[in-house]
Amino acid sequence: MSRTARTVVIEKHGGPEVLQLVERPVGDPGPGEVRIAHKACGLNFIDVYQRTGLYPLDLPAALGLEAAGVIEAVGDGVDHLKPGDRAAYASGPSGAYSEARVMPAAQVCPLPDGISFDEGAAMMLKGLTVQYLFARTTPLRAGDTVLFHAAAGGVGLIACQWARSEGITLIGTAGSDEKCQLALDHGAAHCINYQTEDFPARVRDLTDGKGVDVVMDSIGKDTFQGSLGVLKPLGMMISFGNATGPVPPFSLAELAQKGSLKITRPTLFTHIADHQTCQDMAQQLFGKVTAGDIKIRIDQRFPLDQVAQAHQALEARKTTGSTILEL
Repeated sequence: MSRTARTVVIEKHGGPEVLQLVERPVGDPGPGEVRIAHKACGLNFIDVYQRTGLYPLDLPAALGLEAAGVIEAVGDGVDHLKPGDRAAYASGPSGAYSEARVMPAAQVCPLPDGISFDEGAAMMLKGLTVQYLFARTTPLRAGDTVLFHAAAGGVGLIACQWARSEGITLIGTAGSDEKCQLALDHGAAHCINYQTEDFPARVRDLTDGKGVDVVMDSIGKDTFQGSLGVLKPLGMMISFGNATGPVPPFSLAELAQKGSLKITRPTLFTHIADHQTCQDMAQQLFGKVTAGDIKIRIDQRFPLDQVAQAHQALEARKTTGSTILEL
């Protein structure tokens, strides 16, 4: 079956104005591929990075890395999905902002019946990110303390609930009292309004001067130095995003001076590159959701033809929870 699908593309890097909605042909899947008809698409900061050129794409390019829908056809060698299956994914290549697409099957995951398409589109990139932060990056156990920046965002609210389900103390930061309350409502032990409080001083106060075991920081430039300053000796800094810009160069000697600190800059796509690992990670995430440990909060919905407004809201930090594009 060959047809066309509305797809969001960019022909140059830039602001939200470069986003275009066009009709593109959708072909048949080849070996190792599936064709999926989307029901909803996810919105993530990595989409902004790709649009602006911080993470450059070969142009012209379709945008989007997360969606949920129904499998229409499978290519040779695909045995974990079949036509009619519900499915969701957070993986490349980009092109999820579309009504339908053909894509590699390995990282497309069967979606349990108890999870809606909207939830699937809202949770995969953010939820799998939280899974690798808590389960794969550094050993974490009940009683450990984590500082998590942007705790009221889509990743943050899942992280708050994940930490609570594992007995981990999560100290969050957010940009308003309302957002702090949202993080507290979702399982954060404490939340610091960084607009009105000095977050490093507050963290030291909350931990009796000991600091935290791990920092999970997707903010980047604005929080990096403060984050290093609140780690315990031998603590782990996980820098997994650049919302305020890339972290500037720093001396590795700082890590020694502050207590033999460790630092990593992971990406989700490294963690899910192996097919079986990706499927196993998704199963743990789905289990948390179906058990009720994690509830997926969708606070913003935009039609696909309002994708520029969705990007504007995300960049202006006017969003909480997850945002989806409706089809």
